[in-house]
Amino acid sequence: MGLSSVFGLQIPIIPALLFILCLSAIFFYSFAIYAAIAFFRQPRDIDLEFHPPVSILKPICGVDRNAENNLASFCQQDYPQYQIIFAVRDREDPGIEVINKIIQQFPDIDIDLVVSDRIIGANLKVSNLANAVTAAKHKILLIADSDICVGRDYLQRVIQPFKEEKVGVVTCLYRSLAQGWVTILEAIGTACDFHPGVLVSNQLEGIKFAFGSTIVIRKQALAAMGGFDAIADHLADDFQLGYLPAQAGYQVVLSDYIVDHVLDDSTLADVIQRQIRWARCIRVSRPGGYLGLLFTFGTVNSLLFLLATGGSIFAWVVLAITWIMRSLMAWVVGVTMLKDSVAKQFFWAIPVRDLFHFAIWCSGFVGSTITWRGQKFKLSAGGKLVFLKES
Repeated sequence: MGLSSVFGLQIPIIPALLFILCLSAIFFYSFAIYAAIAFFRQPRDIDLEFHPPVSILKPICGVDRNAENNLASFCQQDYPQYQIIFAVRDREDPGIEVINKIIQQFPDIDIDLVVSDRIIGANLKVSNLANAVTAAKHKILLIADSDICVGRDYLQRVIQPFKEEKVGVVTCLYRSLAQGWVTILEAIGTACDFHPGVLVSNQLEGIKFAFGSTIVIRKQALAAMGGFDAIADHLADDFQLGYLPAQAGYQVVLSDYIVDHVLDDSTLADVIQRQIRWARCIRVSRPGGYLGLLFTFGTVNSLLFLLATGGSIFAWVVLAITWIMRSLMAWVVGVTMLKDSVAKQFFWAIPVRDLFHFAIWCSGFVGSTITWRGQKFKLSAGGKLVFLKES
């Protein structure tokens, strides 16, 4: 085995590479802490006189946990003029019963229910949105998944960046409210791994993507990207609703408002399938970025470095520093900045989640087929869905 010199030490090539990966992870953790503090400490003024009318599009499929409370939160906004459009594909969908309760509960809110089975592509959620937008009265659209819950000041705050004409899209971070140990691991990953990466990207170059938790988009930006038809066959429709307007010259802004994401309880098999689906989607959509995640896996790389050096004292020191910085980043971003109660309560489970995430990442390199809503698809370049007929 060859040798490599690191800080004057002669280390075999594999341990040397693992050591470099540990250093890169420590740097990433440190920069993520800086990026989070810089983002959340920015002064932001709320102009209460700025309140352009907004059409809220809510695609509905089935009934999520706390569905009525989630949907009702969008009807309780301290905002003068907005419209809510619930869109359902199937007239037998159980979500319609919840929507009718909402309509009765809030008679003073401009609420429409669109029921249409028109399909424009493989992604049925996008077809739902395309059907909903036909009823939209206003020039600014807000898209939010049905499992999102918000406060009364939500709409007033997320609309603020649109005072700048160059802003075409606004999106939000989210806190996942979980029950069951499997979804708790997912929630920890969102707060303590996924969002730090988003904040690093935002600090370095701004963001050019969006999240289903909230996407506020100008109608003209939607038209400039080709409308919903342009993403009708994409799995990551939320990503594309930020990426394509950015490509068209619009600015994408990350709001400082954090919404609550109410996770349904899931089995381990469901979570593994969902995580692998998204891993494969990221790999085919952004192969360079997916491979680059290797440089952020400090927990795993420090363990491998410890094993590769036979448990040397130097490796133990590297592992201790790596895990301390990993924990510090998770605490600053997930607990302090995002105020994520799940991350705080189950902080001790972060190493377990990191090992799970690394296994999913490795699995993401294998295969390009996924199962989504009971149907099988092949992911082609760019994350497009190709329906696979069962033989």
